[in-house]
Amino acid sequence: MMKIEEVKSTTKTQRIAHHSHIKGLGLQEDGTALENASGMVGQQIAREAAGIFVDMVKSKKLAGRALLMAGPPGTGKTAIALAVAQELGSKVPFYPMVGSEVYSAEVKKTEILMENFRRAIGLRIKETKEVWEGEVIELKTEEKDDQTGYGKVVSAVVITLKTSKGSKTLKLDPSIHENLTREKVTIGDVIYIEANSGNVKRVGRCDVYNSEYDLEAEEYVPLPKGDVHKKKEIVQDVTLHDLDVANAKPQGGHDFVSLMNQMNKKKKTDITDKLRGEINKVVSKYIDQGVAELVPGVLFIDECHMLDIEAFTFLNRALESTLAPIVVLATNRGYSQIRGTDINSPHGLPVDLLDRLLIIRTTPYNLEDIIKILAIRAQTEGLKITEEALQELSSIGNQSSLRFAILLLTPANILAQTSGRDEIAIQDIQEVHELFLHAKQSAKILEQQADKYIS
Repeated sequence: MMKIEEVKSTTKTQRIAHHSHIKGLGLQEDGTALENASGMVGQQIAREAAGIFVDMVKSKKLAGRALLMAGPPGTGKTAIALAVAQELGSKVPFYPMVGSEVYSAEVKKTEILMENFRRAIGLRIKETKEVWEGEVIELKTEEKDDQTGYGKVVSAVVITLKTSKGSKTLKLDPSIHENLTREKVTIGDVIYIEANSGNVKRVGRCDVYNSEYDLEAEEYVPLPKGDVHKKKEIVQDVTLHDLDVANAKPQGGHDFVSLMNQMNKKKKTDITDKLRGEINKVVSKYIDQGVAELVPGVLFIDECHMLDIEAFTFLNRALESTLAPIVVLATNRGYSQIRGTDINSPHGLPVDLLDRLLIIRTTPYNLEDIIKILAIRAQTEGLKITEEALQELSSIGNQSSLRFAILLLTPANILAQTSGRDEIAIQDIQEVHELFLHAKQSAKILEQQADKYIS
């Protein structure tokens, strides 16, 4: 009998992050929130408000405005923000950051904020270019001896591209070999090569290979029509920050001295306002000519109370700029001090900034919601848990916090495996709860045994 072995997929295993289960806002077509959908549970009012926010972003009616998500810790503020990103899709820039990121020894606070602002503003450039396009049916390299005498180097790339109308064999410059390697082009892929620059873009796998035997699913595209050599409208998505960086790079030589000078330079340097101004002029010119389209994205600033008065003042001015993204702030603070001042204010934000914000409120989850969220997390992490254990864990989460209950899932699974079981039982939850303290228990012990600690 023929020996057949099943092997594990060679693709990388995706790390299960804290919000891996979030797939969207879980809204119906009329905008109302489902109780449990797309990985989201509860917070119906907040999710419906976020849905309206998404519609405003898509219709480009919200550029230069800001939204604040306010609620106690562990009420799904970051989850809703990530769900918003999922709803907007990959074409709309979404850049998340944390308030404390602005404090750097190398770069000014306002510089980091401006950089992140420009990461969240997309530019869709449409150009008609001369290209060679088709399905790769042959790909080989020609080599020659290296002048240094060590081995061989690529002297040319021979590639055959096929369309519905015919095929052509091209002999390409060796520099294009790097582009082909970077795009991981193999036989059966549909690609196009720009005639002027030699840039290579892998469009996808040709759909003739889309059969039941292809275990690793990927994007399949039809065989291109027309001639291999043609004019094609190319759409490129870049951010303003990409343009800043590309134009700020020093154009040094490739000799050893130039290389050492590059290495000795600061790793991070400020991009000047003058450079940004010049890029803004060129971008505005492209937009007026209809060559490019501005795509205002979303800048999400979590823990925004960590920003100080200088950063808040910058935000006020930056939001009024013609080139501004949509800013989403999130905070779990009540009345607290504005950093850099001795003034107390709602959410730790200046009143003049609060006046510009739409505010979405998130509320603590009830026991029923906690049960559903924990069940989703267990499923996402590939853990089996009994109904009694899930009820016990949810009860712990209700008394402490949802985050603490989620944290207990993995150690409880380790205890179950140690006992020779593949399912988390109620005794595993009880034991792990005795082993680990939550914040309220720890605070209570500190209060009772204050004399035994240094304060």
